[in-house]
Amino acid sequence: MIRLECIVCGETYGVEEIVYTCAKCGNLLDVKYDYDYVGERLREAEYWRRPLNVWRYRELLPILDESKIVSLSEGGTKLHHCRRLGERLGLRNLYVKTEGDNPTGSFKDRGMTVGVTKALEYGSRAVICASTGNTSASLAAYAAKSGIPCFVIIPAGKIAFGKLAQAVAYGAKIIQIRGNFDDALRIVMDISVKHRIYLLNSVNPYRVEGQKTLAYEVLDQLKPVQPDTVIVPVGNAGNISAIWKGFKEFKLLGFSDKLPRMLGIQAEGAAPIVQAYNRGVEELSPVEKPETVATAIRIGSPVNWRKALRAIRESGGLAEKVSDREIVEAQKLLARTEGLFVEPASAASIAGLKKLLEQGEISRDEVVVCVATGHGLKDPDTPVRFGEPPVEVESTVEEVEKALGVSKP
Repeated sequence: MIRLECIVCGETYGVEEIVYTCAKCGNLLDVKYDYDYVGERLREAEYWRRPLNVWRYRELLPILDESKIVSLSEGGTKLHHCRRLGERLGLRNLYVKTEGDNPTGSFKDRGMTVGVTKALEYGSRAVICASTGNTSASLAAYAAKSGIPCFVIIPAGKIAFGKLAQAVAYGAKIIQIRGNFDDALRIVMDISVKHRIYLLNSVNPYRVEGQKTLAYEVLDQLKPVQPDTVIVPVGNAGNISAIWKGFKEFKLLGFSDKLPRMLGIQAEGAAPIVQAYNRGVEELSPVEKPETVATAIRIGSPVNWRKALRAIRESGGLAEKVSDREIVEAQKLLARTEGLFVEPASAASIAGLKKLLEQGEISRDEVVVCVATGHGLKDPDTPVRFGEPPVEVESTVEEVEKALGVSKP
């Protein structure tokens, strides 16, 4: 009932094969299902009675042996109706999906629960990834839970300590290279094939399948309302394409009756997908030295660019870039109006929303969902570096009152 299919040439592969890209043309693969069969099973199971988490939707996930499932109770993240922020921006129906609620603090857990489960199905003895931070934290956690070794390749000096600390704590073998993320990904892809170590970057079609469950949750949480627009930060570009697939599947199965626009937001210093979208081309010009304060999306050659462009164009959406200044301001704005602390990459969706509202690309009456991909504690240095420093005074009531600006009774 499941197969892999090349997104360009249509070549198909059976699930018994460990394959990441098309052997015929080198492009990415997508997981295909028998939707008549899947839909019948979902309805018979009355999936909506299950707890809200990734495995609530297990019939739509590519797992053959449920006894192998490796789970940390991922998914079921909160969907916040952000009224104060909405009022500030002039938007009536604004929601923020906080993926920092996941076990390791980012959306990557949705993919890793499926990816590591698939590794166990294949009998893999170890797993590997390249990472700018969140992928390594998530993979290390799920590998620890499953009891198999985890290898992580990272660009030296380019990962927020909040993320690196997690990978260290979970016991991953971490190698730093003198290069960027794209160099690290090239290396792990080579090693995974040579040594039969299961690769769990988003080039792996099974891993990104877990990430599409965010779309199912949004639809279930908003019922009977459905989103008009979904805004997603874009780095390696697996998330926006996976979420779009989730929305399409629920509509195909009759669980929703419309599709949202998908808006992808990149940082100015790492925006090759925005450039391709604006030029109207079906090709990517990589950014050789990507730089941005939003380390989670500091990727110059996103492997899922073709899928992302397809999702944006199919949905009638768009791609936009935001500056580091806009990202930092958006992070503050969300925290100070809604009490939601997200990492800089997550704040890119809020920064993009603000910019697109000003440009008239989003109507004030739309139902908008912004995806906040990771928790603020993933990168605690950024708000400290760009925020207001604490005021230091002598340890007396009078000096503290003076600093606080409160009058004497």
